[in-house]
Amino acid sequence: MNDSLPRTISRPLQFANGCAIGISNRWRKGQYCVIITEAGLVGCGIYDVKTAAEFGQAIAIARGTPEKPLVDPEDLFEARIVDLTPQARALGIEPGMTGRDAVERLLAASRSV
Repeated sequence: MNDSLPRTISRPLQFANGCAIGISNRWRKGQYCVIITEAGLVGCGIYDVKTAAEFGQAIAIARGTPEKPLVDPEDLFEARIVDLTPQARALGIEPGMTGRDAVERLLAASRSV
């Protein structure tokens, strides 16, 4: 195995309202993670909510810190939502809620799509 290759993982994550896909990508001096549902996603600060909103996407963003970076999808569970698109707000997601709660709202919306 080549240690200079980036690392990527993708795995199913079970929640009370259903299943989502957790993804993490890491490379030298960088990483991002996301939890994707049928209705939208909860991701780290690498995502741009302005662009996502222009395309009608429900996106909720949590941000890590240098001391506690968001590396793996599970890191989003307790991270607080700091930004979101109007489409995510329409599904009941609010700043300050946990990533887990935001995913649950997206999964509930996915069932009604």
